[in-house]
Amino acid sequence: MDRVLALGTVSAAAAVFTAVVAGYMALVAFGNITDFGTNREFVRHVLAMDTTFRDDDVMWRAVESRTVADIAYVAIIVWETLTAAVLLLAVGYWARGLRRGGDQRRARRASTLGLLMVVLLFGLGFVVIGGEWFQMWQSSDWNGLEPAGRNVMIAAFGLVLVQLSANSGRGEGARPDTT
Repeated sequence: MDRVLALGTVSAAAAVFTAVVAGYMALVAFGNITDFGTNREFVRHVLAMDTTFRDDDVMWRAVESRTVADIAYVAIIVWETLTAAVLLLAVGYWARGLRRGGDQRRARRASTLGLLMVVLLFGLGFVVIGGEWFQMWQSSDWNGLEPAGRNVMIAAFGLVLVQLSANSGRGEGARPDTT
């Protein structure tokens, strides 16, 4: 019965949450690789700022080079793929730590790194750079701020959950996090 109840711990919740985000990021990367053209157009339009208000005071920021836009898009896909790999590694660490009732510090570190990668991609990449620098918020056709914000919030919640698991670990058979 104790093994079943162990599934109700904060660490188990952090593991499951990490697995969900890992699966999501793997599917995002897979989708962008197998349907390359759809989101390539998104990146091209956002960088070109061709559906914004076209204010002369900010249009100097526009990147109209398709080559540069394609390089940026490939970099996004590589980042998504690396993020999924880090989160999948974290899931493995969680499974090992929960199964053995032992040290979960590697799982927390890997989850934290992967979730921070999600925040950097969607927070810095899409909200800050795409949304503000390239004025994506002005576009009715190519505005990805809502899904980007949702992804940042999901990752932020995951970060809180993962960090809470460090503080609750003493009662769950895990060694206290001393780092």
